[in-house]
Amino acid sequence: MSEKSSLIDQWKLNLQERKKEAKQVRKIVFILLIVFVFLTAGAVLGAYSYISSALEPVDETDENAVAVEIPIGSSVDGITQTLEDNGIIKNAQVYKYYLKFNNETDFQAGTYNMTPAMTLSEITESLKTGKIYNEPLFNVTIPEGLVLEEIADIIAENTDYTQEEFMETVTDETFINSLMEKYPSLITEEVKSENIKRSLEGYLFPATYPFYEENPSLESIITQMVEAMNNNVAPYIDLLPAFAEGDYTGAEAEEGKVMSVHDLLTMASLLEEEATATTDRAMIAGIFYNRLESEMPLQTDPTVLYAKGEWQDRVLFEDLEIDDPYNTYQVQGLPPGPIAAPGATSLEAAVSPERSDYLYFLTSAEDGAMYYSETLEEHERKAEEFIYSVNDEE
Repeated sequence: MSEKSSLIDQWKLNLQERKKEAKQVRKIVFILLIVFVFLTAGAVLGAYSYISSALEPVDETDENAVAVEIPIGSSVDGITQTLEDNGIIKNAQVYKYYLKFNNETDFQAGTYNMTPAMTLSEITESLKTGKIYNEPLFNVTIPEGLVLEEIADIIAENTDYTQEEFMETVTDETFINSLMEKYPSLITEEVKSENIKRSLEGYLFPATYPFYEENPSLESIITQMVEAMNNNVAPYIDLLPAFAEGDYTGAEAEEGKVMSVHDLLTMASLLEEEATATTDRAMIAGIFYNRLESEMPLQTDPTVLYAKGEWQDRVLFEDLEIDDPYNTYQVQGLPPGPIAAPGATSLEAAVSPERSDYLYFLTSAEDGAMYYSETLEEHERKAEEFIYSVNDEE
C-alpha cells in the first residue's frame, strides 16, 4: 500500500507541475499576444502617420522656386523621383501611388517652376497643364517613321546647322561611344554590327522637342532625342526576356537568346513603316512573330526600300532581288537594325502582339484598309482583289 500511495503522490505532484507549466505558458502567450497587438497597432499608426506626412507639402512656408526639368518621354517613376530629388515632394513612392489612385496620367515635359510649399494636387495639375518655368525659344517636331537623313533635314530647317553637319555628328564614332556609356541599357555593341548601315538609325525618338537656348549644340540635340527613346523603351526592358522565352526565338537565335532592345527597336520600326491610319500594329506584330517562329522570311516592303536607299511609291519585282542584309525577301529573320524611328505605339505593339494564325497581310491600294490571311492562296486572292485590280484601273 505504501508503494501505491507513493505513486499517487508522485502523480499528483507531476500534475501540479504540469498545471503550473501550462499556466506559465498561457501567461507567456498572453503577454506575447498583447505585445504583438501593440506592435501591430504601432506599425499601422506609424505607417498611417508616415503616409499622411508624405502626402503633405515638404514645407508650407517655403515659397522659393526650384526649376525642375521633366525630360520628354519620362516615365511616372522618373517624374516622381525627379521631384523627390529636387525637394518638391517627400516620397516618390507615395506620390506614385497617389497618382495611380487618382488615375492621373498625361504629364507634359518641360522645365517647371515649383516650390516645396506646393500640394500634391497643385504639382499634379501643373504637370498636366504644362505650366512651365520658362517658355522654349523654339520647338522642333520629329514625326514617326523618319530615317536619319529626314531628321537631319528638319534640324537644318529649324537651326543654323546643315544636313551634312547633323549626319557627321550622328554617325561620329566617338560621340556614339559616349552615348553608349550614358545609356547602356538602350545602346549596346549591336549598333556596331558589320551589316548596320547607321548605328543610331531608329534610336532618335519622334516627338516635339522644346529648346531653351538659341544655339544648342548638335550633340545636345541628338542626346535629347536619344534620352527620350531611352525613357520610352525603359518600361519594356524587363518584359523582353519573359516575352522572348515564351515563343519568340527568331530564325537564327542561339539557344537561350532573348529579344534585345535592339531587336525591339528593329521590330517596332517595321511596324511603324507598315502602319497606315487604319492599321492594327499589334496584329501585324503578331503576324511578324508568327513568320519568325515558322522560319519564314518577313517579306516586308519597307525593308526593300531601306536597302535600296531611296523612296518610291511601289516596290517593283526587280527590287525584291536586291542583295542586301536589310532585304527581308532575301534574308531570314529581322534585318540587322531599325529602318526608321518608331513611335510609342509601335514600341508597345512590338512587345504586345495580338496572337492569331495569320501569316500574311496586305494594305488595300484603294482605301488603306488591312486584310489578313492564314494561307498564301488566300493572300494572293486578296492581293488580286485589293491591289492589282485597283492598280490596273489607275
